This record gives sequence, C-alpha cells and structure tokens, in this order.
Amino acid sequence: MIKLITGKRGSGKTKILVDMIKDAASSTTGSIVCIEKSMQLTYDIPYSVRLVDVDGYQIDNYDKFYGFITGTIASNYDISEIFVDGILKIGGRNYEELAKLFDKINEVAKDLMIVFTVSEDNENLPDSVKKYLQ
Repeated sequence: MIKLITGKRGSGKTKILVDMIKDAASSTTGSIVCIEKSMQLTYDIPYSVRLVDVDGYQIDNYDKFYGFITGTIASNYDISEIFVDGILKIGGRNYEELAKLFDKINEVAKDLMIVFTVSEDNENLPDSVKKYLQ
C-alpha cells in the first residue's frame, strides 16, 4: 500500500514523516527502512530504523529507484514499512514516470506500507499520482 504526504517545500512533510517513523518503530514487529537523498534524518529517527542514502548507490531516476526498492524488499522479508523522503529529489519532476513507479511498486509490495513525501501541492499532481493520496 502506497501513501503520499504532499505539499510545497517547507510545509512540514518531513516532520510528519519522522513522526510516522517514530510511531512505526515503537509499534511494529517488522523491520523499518527509511530512504532519502542525503543523511539529514540521521539524528531524527530511532536507531532501529535502517536509514539508506540513495546517493551512495548512484540512483538518479525512477527506474533505478524501482530496482533499488524491490531489491531492498527482496533482501529482507521482515520489512513491514518503508519511508521515502523526497522522491522528486531522487527521480525528478516527471509526474507520469512517478505514477508508473508507484504502479509498479504497488504491484510487488501489496503487503507493505510505503510512504513517500512529494514536494508538490495536490492540485498540481496528475490523477495518475493523486489516486495514491489517502
């Protein structure tokens, strides 16, 4: 299941994400992964959460990110939740490609909760992305 946290830069998306990560870390029995394009959340999230910096893996488009996230899921069947901060920083502002990414991830990760922050207001997103808004 995919969930989106949307809003312009500076609107508090990352704080909401960090709060969700902390709640998940205190209540889940599975593994939690947080993916971002830097290590800015190092001191904000619990040590039990696996923090991954995509810059270390040369991920710069949605196809590479799809391979990365499916590989992460395949390598650890105990993962229950994945949090991705700043997906547009990772793959760019091509919203149709973003929608394709969400569709592909949704097919292979039906049993997982995957939360993305998207730095854009809802009204500027196409319907193909809006369908993942909760």
